[in-house]
Amino acid sequence: MRHRIAYGVAGLLAMCVLAAAHAQAPVPPPDVPKVTVNASASASIANDRLQAWVRAESEQPDPTAAANQVNAAIAKGLARAKAIPGITVATSGYSTQPITEKGRATRWRVTQTITVTGSDFGVVAALLTRMQEQDGLLLSGMSFSLTSNARDQAERTLIQQAVRSWQMRAQISASALGFDSWRAGHVNVQSNDGARVYATMRAQPQAAAEFSPVSVEAGVTEVTITVSGDALLEGPGKR
Repeated sequence: MRHRIAYGVAGLLAMCVLAAAHAQAPVPPPDVPKVTVNASASASIANDRLQAWVRAESEQPDPTAAANQVNAAIAKGLARAKAIPGITVATSGYSTQPITEKGRATRWRVTQTITVTGSDFGVVAALLTRMQEQDGLLLSGMSFSLTSNARDQAERTLIQQAVRSWQMRAQISASALGFDSWRAGHVNVQSNDGARVYATMRAQPQAAAEFSPVSVEAGVTEVTITVSGDALLEGPGKR
């Protein structure tokens, strides 16, 4: 009998707790009508950074002799580039590869690359010409892009344009759907990557190379800002 009373009291308490929890559960807010709006702004910005790759190559029966020749050419190129203000230079891509004939290595090819970066295209072009003519280096390729300052400046202007366009489209959409006003919900602002413009050079054997002055044409980079997000609609108007 006591057990039955205890079980009954426990069940009654559990029901009371569940009822209280249900009564205190928050009421979910009503769904807010919204419309997704997209807008963008773009501009073609003149590239202001040039990056070029020059390499030293040597192919000889003795790998040490080939390495010494490449190291000497790279050292001359580095010294020349470092002496010019505004030029950034770095080495990369050192490789030694055997050239085999009938299953055995008969010669060795050693290659190393220098990366040259600058914003004064005339200075960089003159440097590349001298590195080929006087240092025995070969131009592998060039690319043009925007410096961080140029991109940031362009993006600041484009963000303002894209946001104003987004707001205008949100207002037009709200009015067309019969609402008096709107407010911004979750909104994303994104920029494109701004792919580099490459000017690739075809490889030539060093002995046959006849170097003329390097010509550059920087071109432009398309910078785009995209704004996308929800406009929360309020105050339905009379139709």
